[in-house]
This record gives sequence, C-alpha cells and structure tokens, in this order.
Amino acid sequence: SACGNGGQWQKALELFDQLQERGLEPDLITYNALLSACEKGGRWERALEVFDELLQRRGLEPDVISYNALLTACGKGGHWEKSLALFDELQRRGLEPDVITHNALISACG
Repeated sequence: SACGNGGQWQKALELFDQLQERGLEPDLITYNALLSACEKGGRWERALEVFDELLQRRGLEPDVISYNALLTACGKGGHWEKSLALFDELQRRGLEPDVITHNALISACG
C-alpha cells in the first residue's frame, strides 16, 4: 500500500514476488494492495494479470475493493469497455457496487 501511494508500483511487485519466494501465501489484502499499486502506476495490463492470478488462488475471491482498483486501472488506460465488463462481472458475483465503483465507471467512460 505504501509503495502504491508513493508511485513505486515496481517495488510493490518486487515485494509481492519476495513474499511468495519465502513460501508465504498472499491474502486478499495483499492482492488488493498490489492491484492498487498497479492502478496508481498506470499499469492496467499488469493489474489484469494480478487479478487473473487472484482468481486462480484457491480460497480467495475478489471483493469490491479488488474490482474498484481494476476498474480504475482499466479506465485510466482508456479501456472503458473492459471497465463496463468488469462492472457486470462484479454484479454477477453478487458483490454490491459502491460509490467508488460508480465513480470509477464514470471516469472510465468520461
């Protein structure tokens, strides 16, 4: 989270890799922090990769925070269609969109 806020998305990725190299399992909070760091670094493609990895993790499910970071990343990358598709997916998963979700969609489509 600190790396994302400081624009150090690469450092966030390094730390994430080190975590796994040490045999530690990332949790949802870790994934959300990494998604946020990618979003803040303008790395929407990397954010999609991280999200896909999250979906493959047994016992972990993305939450509205995960989707918000990814929606924002795709929107900032100019991929409003992907943002809309993610919004639909969020709802199909039974998650409740919040104000941040709607703001991200408005920004993506604006």
